[in-house]
Amino acid sequence: MESQAGFIFKVLIFSTALSVLIKYGGPVLNVTANQSLALTLVLLPSAIVGLLLWGRVWQQGK
Repeated sequence: MESQAGFIFKVLIFSTALSVLIKYGGPVLNVTANQSLALTLVLLPSAIVGLLLWGRVWQQGK
């Protein structure tokens, strides 16, 4: 039970730090908003997870 509580606490701390970084560090980045950037940022996490899962399945098949 203690390891689960520790894991949840770590996720909470990481999430809070990421939120603060986005809120206060985001405006420092001078990035122009366009459709291709938005599409890339939306699809990139799914593509990375898909590639990682495909790699695991491929390795287990060997």
